[in-house]
Amino acid sequence: MMGRAKLTIIPPGKPLTGRAMPPGSKSITNRALLLAGLAKGTSRLTGALKSDDTRYMAEALRAMDVIIDEPDDTTFIVTGSGKLKAPAAPLFLGNAGTATRFLTAAAALVDGKVIVDGDAHMRKRPIGPLVDALRSLGIDASTETGCPPVTINGTGRFEASRVQIDGGLSSQYVSALLMMAAGGDRAVDVELLGEHIGALGYIDLTVAAMRAFGAKVERVSPVAWRVEPTGYHAADFVIEPDASAATYLWAAEVLGGGKIDLGTPAEQFSQPDAKAYDLISKFPHLPAVIDGSQMQDAIPTLAVLAAFNETPVRFVGIENLRVKECDRIRALSSGLSRIVPNLGTEEGDDLIVASDPSLAGKVLPAEIDSFADHRIAMSFALAGLKIGGISILDPDCVAKTFPSYWNVLASLGVAYED
Repeated sequence: MMGRAKLTIIPPGKPLTGRAMPPGSKSITNRALLLAGLAKGTSRLTGALKSDDTRYMAEALRAMDVIIDEPDDTTFIVTGSGKLKAPAAPLFLGNAGTATRFLTAAAALVDGKVIVDGDAHMRKRPIGPLVDALRSLGIDASTETGCPPVTINGTGRFEASRVQIDGGLSSQYVSALLMMAAGGDRAVDVELLGEHIGALGYIDLTVAAMRAFGAKVERVSPVAWRVEPTGYHAADFVIEPDASAATYLWAAEVLGGGKIDLGTPAEQFSQPDAKAYDLISKFPHLPAVIDGSQMQDAIPTLAVLAAFNETPVRFVGIENLRVKECDRIRALSSGLSRIVPNLGTEEGDDLIVASDPSLAGKVLPAEIDSFADHRIAMSFALAGLKIGGISILDPDCVAKTFPSYWNVLASLGVAYED
């Protein structure tokens, strides 16, 4: 599939059935890689995702003197000294948000200068609030634009024992601070500010991973955690399948009335996006309003599914989608409206999907701009399961988190043409 500028999905005309395993969780893989890299000793990470985002993290850790072996397609063996070393060159992290945010904070533990940078897309994604939080701890961190590149002159020492950050901006900022805090020289309280706290489930993932690698983290209030300066020790760690990736398969199943065995029941996922399963199960009777604040990466899946719903759907609490790999609210509204005018519209930061079950079975040629965003490409492929003529531009961008996506759909009975 690689190397194609455009991929046109041929509607299968029958239910999709079979077994399709989602890859390992990107969110958990990149947390585990960083924590294993900060730990002293050898850790074995199994069930891991091997994709663009996790390779950027692994390569950055290697540049900071961490030894990482890859004996197979789902395993990382990570050997660290308990201390990251300053890299010889800037860390290039493509458009990997987790790697960029996590390493910006972890660089404070390095004795020396670290520059965290990314591609043209990443250089438009905000990181100023995290830099400000680091500076409040006395860490020498700076960004000229409020986006990468970020320069950090680390010492492994903090001048304060408390850091505050707006919890509604990005849970990745919070996770980055929590993971860094265990490697410092004093206990640190990480406190969330603001009325809206986004994606708390991802913070829970972070805390669970930290504890698995020996950190002592206590939740001292609904919006604050105390992290002791324990550092990390090596551990064997099993990574569960990616719930965000699973949403495409759950949606493909209900769209066609088939049965797809993912190998892991929905209730066994610990990731926030698994909450989307209950909504997907209601199709074609999705609720009139869906709050996406706690499952943001599942919104593209739900939005495309909503195009075939019995009644219109308004998505709220999704303002952070504007600063993901692309402006996902705009990408969804424009992509849907390329299929049928005004199928997707924006009202402030809300997305309204007009919904029309009669779209299924029609031929409505449309080229969908993925904006090099893996989630836009994968979600609009769902429209191509029911509508003829749907083409995805830059389909290879799925390599960011689900490199085998097109092959997995093909194994279930989906065909393509150039």
